[in-house]
Amino acid sequence: MGKASRQQQGRKRAAARRPPRLVRALKWLAAAAVLGLIGYAMTQMSGVPYAEDDIAVVDFSDLSSSARRSALQEVNRARCSCGCGMTLAQCVATDSTCPIRERNIERIRTVVGNHRQS
Repeated sequence: MGKASRQQQGRKRAAARRPPRLVRALKWLAAAAVLGLIGYAMTQMSGVPYAEDDIAVVDFSDLSSSARRSALQEVNRARCSCGCGMTLAQCVATDSTCPIRERNIERIRTVVGNHRQS
C-alpha cells in the first residue's frame, strides 16, 4: 500500500469519526441558546418579582433608586391578608377581584411613604 493510499484511508477514517456539519451547527446553536438563557436569567434576578410597572396604581417616581428597590422588596415580601397566599405586590398586580385590594394599595402607598422619609 502506497503513501497516498494510506493518507486517503486516514482521511476517510477521520471524516467518518467527525460528526456531520449539521450536528456540529446544532450543538453550537444549543450552546449559544443556553448562554443566552443564562444571561437573560441573570438580568431578571433582581429579587423583585413585581416591579413598579406591575403596581402602576402606586407612584414610586419620587423615590431614590435604593429607596424604590427597598420598598419594592418589602411589598414583594409582605403578604395579602385575605388568605390567598399572595404577596401585596402580587395581589395588586394580578388580582383585581381581591376583596381587600384597595386596602393593599393603601398598604403599599404607606410603605412607599415610609421610604420617602428615610
